[in-house]
This record gives sequence, C-alpha cells and structure tokens, in this order.
Amino acid sequence: MPLLLLDLDNTLLDRERPFRAWGERFLAGIGAPPDDIDWLLSVDADGLTDRWDVADAVRQRYELSIPSIDLVEELHDGVVTNTRLDPLVACALRIADDAGWVPVVVTNGVVRQQETKIRRTGLDRYVADWVISEEAGVSKPNPRIFALAAQRVRMPLRGAWVVGDSPEADIGGATAVGLPSVWLHRGRRWSDARFAPTRTADGAIAAVAAVLAG
Repeated sequence: MPLLLLDLDNTLLDRERPFRAWGERFLAGIGAPPDDIDWLLSVDADGLTDRWDVADAVRQRYELSIPSIDLVEELHDGVVTNTRLDPLVACALRIADDAGWVPVVVTNGVVRQQETKIRRTGLDRYVADWVISEEAGVSKPNPRIFALAAQRVRMPLRGAWVVGDSPEADIGGATAVGLPSVWLHRGRRWSDARFAPTRTADGAIAAVAAVLAG
C-alpha cells in the first residue's frame, strides 16, 4: 500500500479560479476598473505572496481604510467560499484508494484556510490524512514534511509518489527526498535544470492515472 502524496492548491483543488472570482467581486465593490484584476493576480503570484503583503499592496493602491487584518480575513474567506471539489478528482482519488494507494495531502499554507478547504469541499472523505506546513513547522520542499506525512498515516515513504503543480515545492521536494513525481504543468513548460519530474500531466486526474500506470 504505497503513499500518494498530493499537493492541495491547483492540484486537488483549483485555486486560480476561486481567487479570480473573489478578486473580481472585491474590485467591483470598491469601484476599481475591471482590468485591475490582472494587477491583483500578479501581486498574488498564484498564492505564493504572503497574504499580509497582498493586503498591504491592495490597501496602498486603492487608499483603503480597512485594517490589514480584516482584508487578510477576506482574502482567506473569499477563496474558501469559492472553492469546489471536482467530482472527477474525487473519483480519481477513489480509484487510487481502491487500487491500494493511500492518498495524503501535503500542502504549504495556514491551517485555518487549508483545513477549511479540505473539509468544506468534502475532500476529507477521499484522503487518508493531511499535513499543513503551518502546523508541521516545516514547508515544502523540505524533505521532512513528506516524512511527517508518512508518519501521520504510519507508513514508509518507500514507494511513494509526489504529485503537484509547483516545480520548486513539489517536484524539488520529491527530488530531495528521493521520490518519483508527477508535475501538473498547467500550460507551462518545465524550465528548471536542477531536477525534473518523473512524469508530466495536465491535471490531477491524469496525474493519478500516470501514477497508477507507473
């Protein structure tokens, strides 16, 4: 029963569209031009920018009086509210489980948002457990977070696969711990010469299929 270590955002759960949906409504609410969504997406950097930094950038650009902490809360809640679990992703996880794989989420982020998304979408019914960097005290690509995931379900890392969309955090992390990986390219080309994924896929469903075939 090998482990299937899966990233959360833009792997099991789409983050790009929920963030855009929240951003468009937020900008409309403060009277900002619709085209400013491109600026907001750039500042967010696919979720890699710290939420406090995003909040400060928004407050400064639009000269808002809303406290940063309130805007950070809105950023968290807005993404969570718009996040849905694709039924086909759920089906792929069920197939992996039936084939003897043990799906475990390994994600960077804060517990409040990541765990809420996992539970609110019903993803918790399709995975054995999850490890969130804030709670773990270590983030991907550090190999220790993958070891913690294995410990959480009392299984060895040997034979596990890592699936994710981040070249550095997911594929770099898999390489560091000596595990094969599947990279979700999301329309991008691989450009890191330091390491490379074992397989490449266009989404979580294809990634799970690649693991099962491998």
